[in-house]
Amino acid sequence: MFLFLKTIFRRSLMKITGNYLLQKLLEYIVIFSQSLMGIGSGSGVKDSGEIALIKALKRLANINYCIFDVGANIGQFAFLLLENLGKNDFAIHCFEPSSFTFQRLQNNFKNNKHIRLNNFGLGKEPGELTLYYDEPGSGLASLTRRKLDHCCLDFDKSEVVMIDTVDNYCSQHNISQIDLLKIDVEGHEFDVLNGGDRMFKCNSIKMVSFEFGGCNIDTKTFFQDFYYFFKEKRFALYRITPSGYIHSIPAYKEVYEQFRTTNFLAINNNDLK
Repeated sequence: MFLFLKTIFRRSLMKITGNYLLQKLLEYIVIFSQSLMGIGSGSGVKDSGEIALIKALKRLANINYCIFDVGANIGQFAFLLLENLGKNDFAIHCFEPSSFTFQRLQNNFKNNKHIRLNNFGLGKEPGELTLYYDEPGSGLASLTRRKLDHCCLDFDKSEVVMIDTVDNYCSQHNISQIDLLKIDVEGHEFDVLNGGDRMFKCNSIKMVSFEFGGCNIDTKTFFQDFYYFFKEKRFALYRITPSGYIHSIPAYKEVYEQFRTTNFLAINNNDLK
């Protein structure tokens, strides 16, 4: 009986909403609801719920945090860390390949004992690549020339940048553990993960946060790729909401392929019995 009534109700709604105004209203409701879930609200540090990463760090049994901020831009996330980690012992390794943006990053963190600044990016292998952007200092700069005509943006500017890997950098600097690997590299997050293969195999990365959104259309990477990567590594996967709540993602669903900037957190479960 319930299923019958549900079917009748649904068919009635389908008829009622078969017009332009109600379709636009439904679109607004969907987008607004998703923003509260963190879907499409992940671009700004203050409103994205990334404070959840600070809370997760503080739950680790560690007194000297090692944090990688890959795609640091001018240091928005580093500022958040400095504001909230207080007197804790920690080191933030910032990676920013753009020469213009790196200069601003340097100006923001001169002589800060907690921060090590690196004017190169991280990827799947060392070398030189081309960084594309619409304007100097753009937060959309990517190693892929994105097609953003629909946003009236043209990635007609570029520069050659240096790329290293997580594994190489850790070997060169005697880093045995990364407590948080934060990745925001406009569609090339998966490359950064693959460049840390040895550190993952050694169980030396405790948490990973990454963005997923429109840039993944240009790089042809999907949420499915991330889900199975972390499942194989035995990491639990969560979506970060604007409130700072992290919502568990126990299984992959195609509905998760939402190409609007969303933040995710993966937590290493290998230490659990």
